[in-house]
Amino acid sequence: MSSTPAPHVLVVDDDADLLRLLSMRLAAAGYRVTGVESAERALASLALERPQLVISDVQLPGIDGLQLFERIRDAHPALPVILLTAHGSIPDAVAATAQGVFTYLTKPFDGRALLDEVAKALAMAPPARAGADEPAAAWRAHIVSHSAKMEALLAETRLVAASDASVLIRGASGTGKELLAQALHRASKRVGKPFVAVNCAAIPEALLESELFGHVKGAFTGALQNHRGLFQAADGGTLFLDEIGDMPPALQVKLLRVLQERRVRPVGATQPVPIDVRILSATHRDLDALRTDGSFRDDLYWRLAVVTLQLPTLDERREDVPLLAQHFLQQLAERHGKRVRGFAPEALRALATAAWPGNVRQLHNVVEQVCALATAPLIPLALVQRALRVPGVQVLPYAEARRRFEHEYLVGLLKLTDGHVADAARLAERNRTEFYRLLQKHGLTPGRFRGDDEAADPADDAAEPPVAD
Repeated sequence: MSSTPAPHVLVVDDDADLLRLLSMRLAAAGYRVTGVESAERALASLALERPQLVISDVQLPGIDGLQLFERIRDAHPALPVILLTAHGSIPDAVAATAQGVFTYLTKPFDGRALLDEVAKALAMAPPARAGADEPAAAWRAHIVSHSAKMEALLAETRLVAASDASVLIRGASGTGKELLAQALHRASKRVGKPFVAVNCAAIPEALLESELFGHVKGAFTGALQNHRGLFQAADGGTLFLDEIGDMPPALQVKLLRVLQERRVRPVGATQPVPIDVRILSATHRDLDALRTDGSFRDDLYWRLAVVTLQLPTLDERREDVPLLAQHFLQQLAERHGKRVRGFAPEALRALATAAWPGNVRQLHNVVEQVCALATAPLIPLALVQRALRVPGVQVLPYAEARRRFEHEYLVGLLKLTDGHVADAARLAERNRTEFYRLLQKHGLTPGRFRGDDEAADPADDAAEPPVAD
């Protein structure tokens, strides 16, 4: 099996020296980099190969970085974009983040900060598509994942699929046990034959035997004609017994006999019928505990669990949350005719950090809810918080809310301008005297927001503000 390809990053900058520097820095960090000097060339590159991240300067000749982002958002809503901006275009970059830009970095930026943001963006990006030399993995196409745990499980699944051994799939409710069973069937030599699934917990005990093994006409009241059971329906293919831990003890004995003899006897029949069926089973229950208390037969367990596959919880494959959310949103938007393209970055981060006791099934439910309530192309944070039942806004007294806003606003400006008060005051549209008073009110020292290699400006850090401009 081929190793996982390096993430592909498309870098767009008309400054040849900066483009070369960015490309070298990213390549040294292990990324595959394509560097182009214009938005037009970037769009041409995107038409040929889809990267996992785009890094673009805002100021470009012809189509600028903001217009490039809009085109990428329309065509590839799940593809993250990082903008590089000079101080003069910060307001445009800030506005773009509200439209779905992953983040922006102000020039000159720290190399470590760039790599940190790249890693965060790629954690939420779609995986690289298979190259032309790799087979189109149709057998696993319906399983959306790029986590290491799922890739290891799928590799094991494909190995197991080559045999006819019975497989027990363990996993919490909502992790996708039936999807894995379908993938195993599609990877097996039985792929052209039926895949039949039955939930042993959903069928009343009185009917389960007839459903599994079939019955003949007159076998019991209401048996007006012969009925082929699910074993016969799956002949030549795969029978998936979901929630096998809920099978009644009496039926466990009959199932064991079928597995041993490879024949089924329909209810009321005098002769057994030969079958050729591969058995896959699944449960979210603790079969070891059920075997200990006698609720599940040891001999049946060893027949079913020749090979055991363990599905991870969604918390154990958390890097798949953004990918799954985008996948579900696209499906649901198309099904319901909604003009929804994706999630705002902060909404996607909220999904990625939420608890998922209901696993993938719960995530699908949340995405379906936000899709139904969405009124804009991008799902906002507030809608995700509502679906997750997370309090959206903390109610504070007006004075405290204003103080917090002022403090965060000033900190943000000082970070953007590397502690240069004149630049920060100009962005805030305030004179330096007023701006200094605000800094003193909140106990903020501009020099703390500068890089270590920059010399402090005594005027900026003076205890008293300068004369008004």
